[in-house]
Amino acid sequence: MEEVKVGNVVFGGGELVLIGGPCQAESLELCCEVAGYLQGLCAEAGVQYVFKASYDKANRSSEGGVRGPGLKRGLEILAAVKQRYGVPVITDVHETVEVPKVAEVADILQIPAFLCRQTDLLHAAGRSGRAVNIKKGQFMAPEDMRGAIEKVRATGNDKLLLTERGTTFGYHNLVVDMRSLVTMRSFGVPVVFDATHSVQLPGGLGNASGGRREFVFPLARAAAAVGIDALFTEVHPRPDEAFSDGPNSLDFNQVREILTVVKQLHDAIR
Repeated sequence: MEEVKVGNVVFGGGELVLIGGPCQAESLELCCEVAGYLQGLCAEAGVQYVFKASYDKANRSSEGGVRGPGLKRGLEILAAVKQRYGVPVITDVHETVEVPKVAEVADILQIPAFLCRQTDLLHAAGRSGRAVNIKKGQFMAPEDMRGAIEKVRATGNDKLLLTERGTTFGYHNLVVDMRSLVTMRSFGVPVVFDATHSVQLPGGLGNASGGRREFVFPLARAAAAVGIDALFTEVHPRPDEAFSDGPNSLDFNQVREILTVVKQLHDAIR
């Protein structure tokens, strides 16, 4: 497997990585609260840590959905978290024009699941020289993600991650086929399991997405048993107050419990 080095974090090198943070970069204060807690938790658990938050959630369910602080303020928040805690940061990019600016701050550029086939976006992310995390589309078979990898590699960039986040199963529902982790890992890239987006109910609240937080733990355990290089979780100290994805976000106690067990399983099968 090709190891992907991002600052002091190595994906695919045998050690578990946590990618964790709030769905949106709601404020610098919130991001620092989450980053500080997760950095300490990961140090205690012997897990590598990458902070995640989005400056723009461009695919909200409704026109009135809160999207985030925007490019300029969002990148300022990410840069401040990166400097204060000395951790790599990851964020979504939605358009090619955003990529150069985001790459000045983010260590990993994330391609949202809905955009995983967008050739120009994948090329732009690859040309940035940053590591690229491609989320498997809810409409994609895992073997078809080989094409997304090839598009980034065509730019000369081999720093790639693939993320499983569930597959559409009828209206307002996702399921996780754990075989996809095996399939995508066979491409020679580290694989990530997005445990919290996998329990989303897209559009399930009518004008917003719902979620089944109670299924995060069993799915994370199953993914760890199959074999993953990183666990992706949305974490908020007060999930019911989150601007987006609250129903599938974890609070501090929940992420501690899940990470402890996932680390044990990861080490057992390593």
